[in-house]
Amino acid sequence: MNEQIIAACGNRCTACPRYNAHPYEKTESELRQTAELWMKIGYRDRIVSNEEIACAGCRPENWCRYRVVKCCAEKGIPTCAACSLYPCDRVRECFAVTQSFEPKCREVCTEAEYTQLKRAFFEKKQNLAMLDGNNQNPE
Repeated sequence: MNEQIIAACGNRCTACPRYNAHPYEKTESELRQTAELWMKIGYRDRIVSNEEIACAGCRPENWCRYRVVKCCAEKGIPTCAACSLYPCDRVRECFAVTQSFEPKCREVCTEAEYTQLKRAFFEKKQNLAMLDGNNQNPE
């Protein structure tokens, strides 16, 4: 399973502990641990159900804080990297908010948890640059 699935905003789905689509299904225990981790790092204010924490990937009809999935769908592009306006204010905000969680993750996570979160979320710009092919380095 070397395939990488990169979300519209640059998240690496295949590294995400929430990603639960075939062939990356999680056990009930793994999803529970993810729900506990999300509370520990401040992504949630309580431990949510396994159904709420599990993610099968981004879809335009799903809620997205930054509306990048819907924006990409409307433009007919797979990720923000394919957009002529990249990086727009919307994705810059997405990058900034994501990065704001990194210090807390370093503080409260085990090394393995932090490494997984780093690969899944804190490398958005690098993931999008890799997809873009010209290795641009947005602000």
